[in-house]
Amino acid sequence: MTTYRGRFAPSPTGPLHFGSLVSALASWLDARAHRGTWLVRIEDIDGPRTVPGAAEDIVETLARFGMVADEPPAWQSRRMSLYQQEFERLRSTGLVYPCGCTRKEIADSLVHAHARHTTLAYPGTCRNGLNGKPARAWRLRVPDGDAAIVTFDDRWQGPQTQNLATEVGDFVLRRADDQWAYQLAVVVDDVDQRITHVVRGADLLDSTARQIYLQQCMGVPTPSYLHVPVVTNADGEKLSKQTGALALDASRPLVALNDAALHLGLTLSGTAALSREAFYAEAIGAWSERMKR
Repeated sequence: MTTYRGRFAPSPTGPLHFGSLVSALASWLDARAHRGTWLVRIEDIDGPRTVPGAAEDIVETLARFGMVADEPPAWQSRRMSLYQQEFERLRSTGLVYPCGCTRKEIADSLVHAHARHTTLAYPGTCRNGLNGKPARAWRLRVPDGDAAIVTFDDRWQGPQTQNLATEVGDFVLRRADDQWAYQLAVVVDDVDQRITHVVRGADLLDSTARQIYLQQCMGVPTPSYLHVPVVTNADGEKLSKQTGALALDASRPLVALNDAALHLGLTLSGTAALSREAFYAEAIGAWSERMKR
């Protein structure tokens, strides 16, 4: 039987807010329901967006809410050599190639350009050479035809299918600003930390097929995935720092925890509002019951 290892992986772009708490709570409850290990990974490789002190504040806030990692937190910024090593290995297979296209050039080359988590579907312009342009980013070649179709069963969202060739295109592993791309870093980290179950917000559901393909290219196991509904604001936008999400009030953790449980569809009694211990005892059982459905 595989030992359960899950993780919560926040980006330190500001203090923890309610939307992040929902994802943290879901991953925590799933780990505890499986009697597994719960980790915290600070995804701070995007230097321009990282706020000094935010990572430490997030870890402290989680602790005030009763969620302490079973192992010391990992920091992506301290793991750069791992990303470089895997990048070079993938490059040696011939699947990785340099790209000289700008975002505007990619958009202009598409009749119906669309964004997928700020990444435009790439038409393969530089697959066979840079055509005299300087290299900007490095991309991973995706298959053509039926081989490009990735399917998986999400534990919350149900069966999922994505055609990498038509919906995403060859995707970036190293960005034009010399930063490692999220897709590469998260897969390398999950492998290195032996993650068996990924529980996160549904805003990352679209990234999963790319990550599964990367796992296949690396020859490593694919973890189980569960994507919980995101929290939205009054305008229907995902709650985030960019949309004005307020920092959690750490002086009233039970209020926010019970609200987060409600968002996750958990029905708790009034006892859960009496103490953190009572909340978690009831919430873990409610999560187990919900995930049996």
